[in-house]
Amino acid sequence: MKILVLLEQRDNVLKKSSLEALQAAQELTQSNGTIEALLLGEHAESLCKEAIGLGATLCHYVEDSSLRFYQPLLYKTLVCQAVQKLAPDVLLGTASPLGRDLLPRCAAHLKAPLLTDLVSVEQKDGVFIGGKKPLYAGKVLAHMAFATQGLRIASLRPNSFIPKPSAVVTQIQKLGLEIPQGLLDRIRVTEVRKGASAKTDLTEAARIISGGRSLSSAANFSILQTCADVLGATVGASRAAVDAGYATHDMQVGQTGKTVSPQLYIACGISGAIQHLAGMRTSKIIVVINKDPEAPIFSLADYGIVADLFEAVPILTEKLKKLLKE
Repeated sequence: MKILVLLEQRDNVLKKSSLEALQAAQELTQSNGTIEALLLGEHAESLCKEAIGLGATLCHYVEDSSLRFYQPLLYKTLVCQAVQKLAPDVLLGTASPLGRDLLPRCAAHLKAPLLTDLVSVEQKDGVFIGGKKPLYAGKVLAHMAFATQGLRIASLRPNSFIPKPSAVVTQIQKLGLEIPQGLLDRIRVTEVRKGASAKTDLTEAARIISGGRSLSSAANFSILQTCADVLGATVGASRAAVDAGYATHDMQVGQTGKTVSPQLYIACGISGAIQHLAGMRTSKIIVVINKDPEAPIFSLADYGIVADLFEAVPILTEKLKKLLKE
């Protein structure tokens, strides 16, 4: 089985979830197959070096200034060209905003089946047969399987796999693909404007501390931010907190916000509406701080603290500072 992993960069920085996709590929091949990677970008060659030693034998790159920003038609054309040239059995990517847009386009063009948002992968007799995917707001894990032969495409939920070193030697190689000038003439991205925050995106964060409407104001979110700074976490929020104006929409975790799967999720003052649970129930370890012992979110908690968050979070922050110094 030959697997091609689509690596992703943003602002000339390789996304961590791409390296997780290489681990999924290792689990599929189990030393009985080949893994190659593909990266498109303005400085793709140098970024490929970050994927060395993670299972791929070859890291192909396409480097051009036109690839600095994601352009759907251009990226789809080049990825499909690469697939036709390299002839993999499997194309793996991540269920990031880019992956959710790009992989369906590639699947339609290549007439290949697509499984999305997998949290595990399965193989049988050296063939990628499918994997598990959360459904019904994360209440169940469904076994998804391919029904046809030929090329198979799948996207993986971030933070579902942990990158591990491999003894396979990785070589970096420029892939000779034609940049279609016609597409560049039709549409060109010249600038991307975004917030000034440099924090890790919620969907890729390994640790998240989220607050609900109980925080009562935007200023009180500083309590969570102080704890997050100590823990190396990203601050999230429930929809109620966002609707109340205490947090921005890019911080929202839940069915109408972002679906996250961090190693650690700390919920502070969040009761646990089903829409919020749908966005974080696949977190590896869930810690709940809430003064209501009957809050629904306690049903998911690995650890629960029945206390006022304004008292518990500062204490937690101080304890973490001492522990991390030792």
